[in-house]
Amino acid sequence: MVKPSRGLRHRSRKIMKKQIRERGAVPSLSSIIIDYRPGDKVYIDVDPAVHGGIPHRRYIGSVGTVVGNRGRALIVEVSVGSKTKKLFLLPEHVKPAFNLTERTAEVLSRLRELSNIRKEQRKILLSILSKVK
Repeated sequence: MVKPSRGLRHRSRKIMKKQIRERGAVPSLSSIIIDYRPGDKVYIDVDPAVHGGIPHRRYIGSVGTVVGNRGRALIVEVSVGSKTKKLFLLPEHVKPAFNLTERTAEVLSRLRELSNIRKEQRKILLSILSKVK
């Protein structure tokens, strides 16, 4: 008899499967663009359409804390029993466990500040150009 293979995704047929109406869909841009900062809590939820940066099936559904970034990936700490594990996950495989309204409000306020600065700089530039002529 041949021993069965024990790959990374073995026994994961149901846990790493999309619902029937989600099949073929790529992850939404709004879920990828979220700015995760160190200290944020995240849910580990695998998107099977993206094959890179998938955690082992034992970590799916657990809550972790973002420690930092490594390239595009997030470094997430998860406690398993008495141990603390570091996982390197792509943003497609995590969901925020915090309120996004505060983050969006911060981004919108920053965009407003930048637009005001641009308007002021434009006025200054136009006044300088009018003096030159």
